[in-house]
Amino acid sequence: QEKSSCLSAALFGEDCEISRDQLYELLKFAALGKCHNAAQPSWCRIYRQSHLAGVVVIVLPEMSQLHFYKFYLQFKHLRKVFRHRFTLTPSANFLASLYGEGANPKPQNTAQGILLGLTSTTSKSSDLQHDPIFQKYGGKKRGLTSYILTLKEMNRYDYPIKGPARWKGYVCTGCDKQRTDSSPLFGLDCEMCLTAKGNEVAYVSLVDAQGQCLLNELVKPQGEVVNYRTSFSGITEEMLLPVKTSLSDIQTKLKKILPRDAVLVGHSLNNDLQALEMIHPSVIDTSLLFARRGCRRFKLKFLAKAVLGKEIQCEEMVGHDPAEDARTALELAQFFIEQGPAKVAELNLEMLLRAEDRAEAAKKKEALQPQGRRVQQQLNEPPQLPKPCFLECLQVTGQKPLLLGRQELDSSGLCQSNLSTSNKQILQKALEDVPLSTFSIIQFSLGPENISSRLLAELCEKVGSKLTDMLTIYVGPFEESFCLKSVKKKFGKCGPIQSLTVVTETHQPYVCIKYEVLEAAQLAVENLNGAEVAGSCIKVQRPVTAAMLDCDVLIKELELDVENEGVIYVAGLKQSVTEKDLQEEFSELEDLEMLFLPKDLQSGKHRNCCFLKFQKSQSAVDALEVLNGWTMKGSKLRSRNALASGHLWRWIWQMNHSNGKQRGNIKKMQQLPDCEQDLKKKVQKLDNHIQKLYRSLQNNTLCVVLFPGVN
Repeated sequence: QEKSSCLSAALFGEDCEISRDQLYELLKFAALGKCHNAAQPSWCRIYRQSHLAGVVVIVLPEMSQLHFYKFYLQFKHLRKVFRHRFTLTPSANFLASLYGEGANPKPQNTAQGILLGLTSTTSKSSDLQHDPIFQKYGGKKRGLTSYILTLKEMNRYDYPIKGPARWKGYVCTGCDKQRTDSSPLFGLDCEMCLTAKGNEVAYVSLVDAQGQCLLNELVKPQGEVVNYRTSFSGITEEMLLPVKTSLSDIQTKLKKILPRDAVLVGHSLNNDLQALEMIHPSVIDTSLLFARRGCRRFKLKFLAKAVLGKEIQCEEMVGHDPAEDARTALELAQFFIEQGPAKVAELNLEMLLRAEDRAEAAKKKEALQPQGRRVQQQLNEPPQLPKPCFLECLQVTGQKPLLLGRQELDSSGLCQSNLSTSNKQILQKALEDVPLSTFSIIQFSLGPENISSRLLAELCEKVGSKLTDMLTIYVGPFEESFCLKSVKKKFGKCGPIQSLTVVTETHQPYVCIKYEVLEAAQLAVENLNGAEVAGSCIKVQRPVTAAMLDCDVLIKELELDVENEGVIYVAGLKQSVTEKDLQEEFSELEDLEMLFLPKDLQSGKHRNCCFLKFQKSQSAVDALEVLNGWTMKGSKLRSRNALASGHLWRWIWQMNHSNGKQRGNIKKMQQLPDCEQDLKKKVQKLDNHIQKLYRSLQNNTLCVVLFPGVN
């Protein structure tokens, strides 16, 4: 759930299952964004990722979706706030794999014993104190004028300036107006050839703040060319032969294009201005803006990849493209200004460069090995499966993910704690530290006594039995010679029937109908109780068991569930109806966003019902009034508020098809001590902890709650 509308996904029943890799995609893009070459998830979309304040993953290690639905009423906060729900396909050592098998942080005890070596428990700003960017500019965002080189800096870094004799004869751009934070930025880059006179400009590119090319011209050098430097400049003798544009022409064009308050941006721009023999008073030099310790400088190619997530100066290209380099330098300056120095310092460019250097060195070392030896080595080594390295990516960018957890997670090798650590202490620590971290994993625990296989089997049995009872209705009494076919036809109009059997143990026959969806059973109870069916005035009721005493409460809460907000259920469709037919039929309904026509996940056949999702809740209410009694292709439709339109729809289907395998041990299970009341209290506390943590999060925080289960 995002504390602002930043996430979009298709979330009707059949779409509510994702893999571990798909979860990685979401978390990686949310945490890293395009700046670090992370791609948008393939299955959903995050909007305005750069606006995300952080990512928080709350893990309930011993719990699965079974627990969520068993204790649905106790998870009061979760079900009212988190509208997107998915089944996560099983995977071994899920939490360990989240960290990446290559990342093996060593746990360390602290006063509260819940932190990993890669965990930052101090203020993020204190971690940045030694970063040269943070030291120079501080942590607050500033306007562009704060990053313009001073006259002293221009002199120090060999920029042409007015006054000194060495720059005599250089042409001024004429941009002498006072600069403001609203002054326009222009990216500039030149490619040079070596001539008898020295370095002379041979290619000039100028781009505006939108990246549009304003000037992109070859220039005829004045002196005789000694070296075209083709591998860097991309310029050849053939390219310059027809060129008539002189340096003087370029100077005139630049003076004409640039407004009086223009700010030039470039990478080591002093070299370009020297080649152009021009003086410009306001420059932002990205090689100095992103400077390393000791004023060492990063290459433009590295900054483009590390900061902007783009590849430039590719090996297959002959020489550099000055327009591309000018645009890249401009985008780097814009990123720095928009994000602020603290955000740039968090990228930890120095660490990224070391990682890149190590990778390059390993590649070179491998290339130096004889071909036969490399092949033999590959044959001898077992195939290496790709290892997830999600948190390694975070570490490389300097984000220092936060992990808080309990000792019960030792089996995953992820965290270690003092035995006294409790969920309450974890919550307190999280409230203090989560705001200081851009990526946090918080692990609450039920305790090892609540994850025994026998207890899980009992819970599964109870949940399966309750679901079966909620999907089941008893109708009757009927006359001895009643027509079963007419009963099936009448009740089939409420939704897909899974089974229909005649009950003969009673004085008069009854029929037991089990539906495939909750809405169908509820429609039958609401609309057909007291109706005349097969010549008899019948009663429609659900099974009466201890577990079903709170059925009405559960139905009401399901209607209010945020997952079902603005969604209605429509039954009575003919089997031949297609999605296209429905789209045409319901096209006049106001604010209709999407429809879901369920199908059997094994046979693929469509059911005689559908779900309609509306953009506004009131539009769904209005649609209910219109649709009740609506006739489509000769069939009268019935509708009501949805109860299980999303994840629960799929989960019910799975339970219906797997529950039978787990039955048969119920008598043994009933001999277990009743831990349910204790579990309910623990779940309520967990829900309260999550509520407090969620309320403390900044707006635009992506929050994910995982129920990974024990196997």
